[in-house]
Amino acid sequence: MGRPATGRGPSIALVAGEPSGDMLAARLLSGLRPHLPDARFHGIGGPAMMAHGFESHWPMDQLTVRGLLPVLMRYRELKGIQTALRDQLLAERPAAFIGADYPGFNLGLEEQLKAAGIPTVHYIGPQIWAWRGGRIKKIIRAVSHMLVVFPFEEAIYKQAGVPVSYVGHPLAELIPMTPDENAAKRALGLPEDASVVTIMPGSRMSEIKYNTVAFMQAARLLKARDRTLRFVAPMAGERQRQYFLQLVAQAGLQDVEIRLLDGQSHTAIAAADAVLVASGTASLEVALFKKPMVIAYRMMELEWQILRHFGYQPWIGMPNILAREFLVPELLQHAANPEALAEAMWKQLSDAPHRLRLAQRFTDMHHSLLRNSAAESAAAVLRVIEGRK
Repeated sequence: MGRPATGRGPSIALVAGEPSGDMLAARLLSGLRPHLPDARFHGIGGPAMMAHGFESHWPMDQLTVRGLLPVLMRYRELKGIQTALRDQLLAERPAAFIGADYPGFNLGLEEQLKAAGIPTVHYIGPQIWAWRGGRIKKIIRAVSHMLVVFPFEEAIYKQAGVPVSYVGHPLAELIPMTPDENAAKRALGLPEDASVVTIMPGSRMSEIKYNTVAFMQAARLLKARDRTLRFVAPMAGERQRQYFLQLVAQAGLQDVEIRLLDGQSHTAIAAADAVLVASGTASLEVALFKKPMVIAYRMMELEWQILRHFGYQPWIGMPNILAREFLVPELLQHAANPEALAEAMWKQLSDAPHRLRLAQRFTDMHHSLLRNSAAESAAAVLRVIEGRK
């Protein structure tokens, strides 16, 4: 655990609503703590933040809900937490408030705090370039300084008049430029010459619900083409593992031999010859590991019908968005059927020139995202606290 603050330094409030935000905020705290050794960092966060002496007033799990309909069902509960925290911070008046992603909750809170004269920082710009571009009006009202993790975002916020800093993507520092595939296979007890397919249906229960069966049916089709293929799937936790197994059993797919891993997602990606991955941050992780992939996503049909009309770009996978082209296939909703998934994965496994081209493009992408994110994000926050924005 990081040492707690003595209380003599400034108060800085933060909110992270899910594990990815917890990791982001923890990286920022690691850069801030040496400059502000006596600061009190508090708000809502998870174990990674607490390791830097952070005090969480509510369990982060209470905020961890994704998807349009699930958020609506819990709106009153989430609004109650937001209001209680707002009142606490308005009374205390911290030196700054930092929202780590989680824009649906944090931007509303930031807008109220900024209006009261409390400086606000938002870490990871909402994807207004992908959908809901009108949100920039709220961002202008809510955010004193935006921290972005992709190079192209800086110009978007500057043009809108939002002070902004590109701080690099923390994953680009965490993942080695040249991953050791053989070491990863050995760590998983696999032969170095094994052909490995990693299956990543998602970490959220809703993702597992809608992706698992199609992904596993695709695995069965791939196994029929090449009996030597080995399949592994990292599981985010025991609940996810049990639900995955339940869905596999209900679909009669127990004959598909797959090894479930407790976490170890990076080892599973590093060991892979190709990855079938649900859209999200995991697809960027796969790209940084320089691996061929197929990006796929399925969801509740009603949610799909609502969201499919909101996108501004032809891509949803971050590797393709960064490349501005379909470097890797994206198969969504009805297109993400077992036959199409298996066919697309087979190309990723068998087309050697394509694999080499991908590795080079992903290496270039990795270099473009590589910064000292802890130091650069901390420096931006310190400028905000000192009134320099």
